[in-house]
Amino acid sequence: MTKRGLKSRPSSPSYGGGSARNLELVGKSSEDVRSSTRLRLKPLRKPKTSHKQKKKKATKVHEKMPKKPPTAFFFFLEDFRKLYQEENPEVKSMREIGKTCGEKWKTMTYEEKVKYYDIATEKREEFHRAMTEYTKRVESGEFDESETESDFSE
Repeated sequence: MTKRGLKSRPSSPSYGGGSARNLELVGKSSEDVRSSTRLRLKPLRKPKTSHKQKKKKATKVHEKMPKKPPTAFFFFLEDFRKLYQEENPEVKSMREIGKTCGEKWKTMTYEEKVKYYDIATEKREEFHRAMTEYTKRVESGEFDESETESDFSE
């Protein structure tokens, strides 16, 4: 049994831009076909470890950053979920509740949604105020790396 029947195709534009895993059978004999059922493929690229280290440092700096507020739909979802569970106590699946909530939201008119849009705009304004305060503190150097690392040292 020889492996001369298997050729690795290079990944170039002339071959259709395939990956290194593409293999081509050449000169099919009964031996080649039997041996081709067990192909050894090259492993994919290993992920870079330095990327994870950078991510951890970035999260430490931004721990005190205010979170974005939910949209109007999520405020509606909160109210709808309570009502739906009271009316249908046998339904425990969040998937079913979410589906019916989405259908209800799509059929609602703009006048019915205004209540939730108003709540969302108020929360968005609060977020913008908190974000401007946060950026001022970061620019003044109030949040530096040594402060965030020593939060649990005491």
